[in-house]
Amino acid sequence: MTSVSTQTLGAPVSAPPRGLPPLESGDHLGAFEFLRRYEAMPEVQKAELINGIVFMASPVRTDRHAEPDNLVQTWLGTYAIATPGVRAAANGTIRLGPDDVPQPDAFLRILPECGGQAKLDSKGYLIGAPELVVEVAASSASLDVREKLSSYRRAGVRQYIVWRTEDLAVDCWMLVNDEYQPVTPEADQMLRSGLFPGLWLDVRGLLAGDGSRVMDTLRRGLASQEHASFASALHQREAASESGSTGGH
Repeated sequence: MTSVSTQTLGAPVSAPPRGLPPLESGDHLGAFEFLRRYEAMPEVQKAELINGIVFMASPVRTDRHAEPDNLVQTWLGTYAIATPGVRAAANGTIRLGPDDVPQPDAFLRILPECGGQAKLDSKGYLIGAPELVVEVAASSASLDVREKLSSYRRAGVRQYIVWRTEDLAVDCWMLVNDEYQPVTPEADQMLRSGLFPGLWLDVRGLLAGDGSRVMDTLRRGLASQEHASFASALHQREAASESGSTGGH
């Protein structure tokens, strides 16, 4: 079937092509049809398919979402820059399965050649579960900690973090035997990712919106021996993958 071409981002669009209904919250769709309609509506900045149901984005408040989101992006982006073989992304559409196409606020993934479980398709969408997903939850708290949690668990997202800005709380889960187990901060109110060594989060600093404190903690994590060992292991996996590919020719 011929794919629907997209228009330049920001170009005015009055309606999708004739015969193609627009996306609306509450629609029950499969992943293929959801993406077909979404691609035909470039003026829509965020839409998600969770358990076969369409959710459209609401207006974003600066204090409860936009600024916290920026801090999360800075935290993950800095980690990815310092960790070859790891990539960070913001608001990327992910093809998790036939009924789930979320667009998380942020995610961190290991490249497939370094042992990661997700890869890009020919259009640039991520197929499969990134290793870590972070959502900033204000008005969307119930979706993020219920329906999305179930969706990410089914798909195999190994670590999931939700920052509930209105509740001044951070929730974290790790996937253990196909179920999410809650992870609580340590005595010093730090979350140290066992999945991404050196990815340290000062929970108190995050909740206070103290970017300097959050980044100082991350820099200490990046300077740790655990991060150095992880980066070395990723490099070895990539080298082994390249060697295997070359040997197969």
